[in-house]
This record gives sequence, C-alpha cells and structure tokens, in this order.
Amino acid sequence: MNHKGTQTIETERLILRKCRPDDAQALFDNWASDDNVTKFMTWSAYKSVEEAHRRIAYLLGEYDDDNFYEWFIELKEIGQPIGSIGAVHVNDDVRLAHIGYCLGRQWWGQGIMPEALAAVIRFFFEQVGVNRVEACHDVNNPNSGRVMAKCGMKYEGTLRQSGWNNQGINDRAFYGILREEYFALKK
Repeated sequence: MNHKGTQTIETERLILRKCRPDDAQALFDNWASDDNVTKFMTWSAYKSVEEAHRRIAYLLGEYDDDNFYEWFIELKEIGQPIGSIGAVHVNDDVRLAHIGYCLGRQWWGQGIMPEALAAVIRFFFEQVGVNRVEACHDVNNPNSGRVMAKCGMKYEGTLRQSGWNNQGINDRAFYGILREEYFALKK
C-alpha cells in the first residue's frame, strides 16, 4: 500500500480534513457531547469541551504518521466540522482499511455521511491502494448499514455478540467492498 496519511478530500458539500486546535468547540457542540450520537459508539459523550481539546491534541500528534487516517467532516455551508470519519484499523498484510464514522444528529438523513464515506472509499482505493474497505455496525443501528450499502459495500454477515459499545455487548453486521468491485462500479 502507498500510505499517504490524512489528506484533504473535497466533495460537493464537504471538506474532509485534519482537525485543527480551534475545532474543539465545534467537536463538542456538533457531535461529541450528544448521547444520541454516541449511543452506538465505544466512547461516551463528552461532558466538557476540555475532552474535545484532549482528543484534538491526540489527533494532532498522530497526523505525522502516514499510516494514520482521521478526518473531520466540515460542511462547507457553515464552515465548521459536523462529524468525523477514519480508518479505525489498517492491515497492510491484506491491504485492508476498516472505517468508522460519526455525525452530528442535526445532519442525519441528509446524505452527508454517504458522501463522506464514498470519498474515503475512493481515496483508499485510488490513492492508498487498498484491496478491501470494510465497516461494521451494531445491528440495532440499521441506518449505519444503509450508509454502507449506498456506497457500494455489500453486507457480508453478522457476528453475534462480537462487539461492545455504549449499549453493551452487541451483534455486529459487517459490510465490505473489494478493489475489483469498486473499479467495476466506476465503469
């Protein structure tokens, strides 16, 4: 794989970019402090903006690694981040990127996350050279699976009691798309 790290990606409505120190308040206000947003996450809703500052400090320290991929999703219309998307796991041996994402509730149902995920999938296949992009979701959060399907990912199965999030132990539905499938869809 040709690791490039977190590069800026632009779509019609979005700029996927590295976080900045001045993003802490937007991170806190727009998604990280909402229990509804973090319901199916492995991290709890932030209780203070200081937690957002700590997260950003961590991310800023990781961006020098070309094998690290974490984007803030900036909505061009408002000029601030409204969510995040990234590779929560990369496996060079099988050329795989496992994607995770989170979006502020105010922007649910507007096609924003499929737009961001499609851009990240394109980046991983066309720039990094992965062979497989995958993601999973708690079966009690089917909207996340619909995002994956909209981006050409295929449902591959459910692993029973294989995950943990703020709801406890859960069944996870897995989706994936292979390099050959991605390029076939582009034709």
